[in-house]
Amino acid sequence: MNNKKTTPAGKQAGSVTNSSQRGMDLSALFNVAAQALSANQASLNQADTENQNHGDNMVQVFNAISQVMANQQGASPSQQLSSASQYLAQNGTSGSAQAYSQGLAQAAQQFQGQPAVTPDNAMLLVQSLLGGGQQAPAQGGDLLGSLLGGGQSSSQGMDLIGSLLGGQSAPQAGGSQQDDGIDLGDVLNAGMSFMNAKQQGQSNLQAALTALMSAGPMAKPHRQQSGQIVANTLLQFVSGMAKKP
Repeated sequence: MNNKKTTPAGKQAGSVTNSSQRGMDLSALFNVAAQALSANQASLNQADTENQNHGDNMVQVFNAISQVMANQQGASPSQQLSSASQYLAQNGTSGSAQAYSQGLAQAAQQFQGQPAVTPDNAMLLVQSLLGGGQQAPAQGGDLLGSLLGGGQSSSQGMDLIGSLLGGQSAPQAGGSQQDDGIDLGDVLNAGMSFMNAKQQGQSNLQAALTALMSAGPMAKPHRQQSGQIVANTLLQFVSGMAKKP
């Protein structure tokens, strides 16, 4: 019923396949994040010891992203992400706006040729967004891929994160410098952030996101705090969508 497709794999497999293929309304996705940021606006302002306006800036940024995408309904994910990136680049007045502009631009590249953002590929969006547009190392991997899959002092927890973050094959971090923008020092710093976050009781996924934000323009404490709110909200939205039949 309701155009559900039946598959030989059985009821559960059919349900998962259908939900995982359903495209998301990106405007609604970013609007949910804007609402979560608004609920934490005062605490984010307080966490910003430099200007005391980080919460205000983040609410403004995500409302703008949502509005741009609402005006782009029907366009491909890559086009919507690129339009939002360009808007922030031209109109954003804060460092956070510029960081998210770069993250959106990176996400637009990641989603080129893909018809929709789905629960299967949404982690690419979260990674790009919170990475602040960091250029990936060689062979198409990302910072987390280098950290979690390079075969250096990995653990079962790190292997789990690798699976959670998309199962992409990771480049070896064997040299002292990666030519494409992330060097071994970044990877090691991210590794330390991952382990510290785990010791503080964060889940594997939360710790991996903390590690991602530690190596780029999101490294400031107040940006990491808002980044965790964004990540948790987006992932909850994706998880809820994945559970729908």
